[in-house]
Amino acid sequence: MTMRYPEWIWHNGSIKPWAEATTHVMSHALHYGSSVFEGIRCYETPDGPAIFRLTDHNRRLFASARIYEMAMPYTVDELNAACRAVIKKNALGKAYLRPVAYRGLGGFGLSADTPTDVAVAAWQMGAYLGDGVLEEGIDACVSSWQRFAPNTIPAGAKAGGNYLSGTLIAREARRLGFGEGIALASTGLLSEGAGENLFLVFDGALHTTPVSAALLNGITRNTLITLARDNGIDVVERDLPREYLYLCDELFMCGTAAELTPIRSVDGRQVGAGRAGPVTRRMQELFFGLFNGKTPDKYGWLEPVGA
Repeated sequence: MTMRYPEWIWHNGSIKPWAEATTHVMSHALHYGSSVFEGIRCYETPDGPAIFRLTDHNRRLFASARIYEMAMPYTVDELNAACRAVIKKNALGKAYLRPVAYRGLGGFGLSADTPTDVAVAAWQMGAYLGDGVLEEGIDACVSSWQRFAPNTIPAGAKAGGNYLSGTLIAREARRLGFGEGIALASTGLLSEGAGENLFLVFDGALHTTPVSAALLNGITRNTLITLARDNGIDVVERDLPREYLYLCDELFMCGTAAELTPIRSVDGRQVGAGRAGPVTRRMQELFFGLFNGKTPDKYGWLEPVGA
């Protein structure tokens, strides 16, 4: 698939042509994965384009930087403004945003002092896992790769180097003909997808793995837990063994990119009826209802581009 790049990008304090947002090949981040980033969606709403949970995303960016001892040269408010500016400059409505902060060119050692470079890109992006998957679902597999053990790599940081794990999981799944991979934690219990959190449905209740299972505490995950509880759907955060993937009534994964994607089979075994079930459909209605006005935005999650 050919990628169509936008015309403009925000880089180190200003908007510039896409091709001018360059970094040196000896930058620390290129060699050691020392970057932190976010994935954020902007949706068309009845009140105009709005960025979903923009401030929460950028606060998490700063938390990731703090975990990795990266000094941030901008404030959350300044990055929020940069996100809005790059959306407007590229004349985008529905879009995907990628703020990224990374250790730039400085010393060459692991602990070398380097500047922190920051960029924000925005582009049009549809369904992350492919056309039609939000309705039809995907076929997933349990990966041969496990997530990192506790106190090795901090799973609570959304950092570039951390995603080498997800890269292995995703590429293995695609090579084997699956839509996405599911990882186990070092304990052998369920963790998450390559870049998505998991929800299993049993008897009408949502069951999801805890943050201690080497997963990123996703903002979409938090959104769905909140919406479910507000609408009378029970949510249980618990350790879950692999075999529950084969026993659950419904199964879906979620994330900013994946949004809310049903899983119709795991390892060639049909999940439930082999399609999105009633709880999954209800959660999709509540989630996407935030953007078409059917679900009240009572938490102020929609942050207007024009603000």
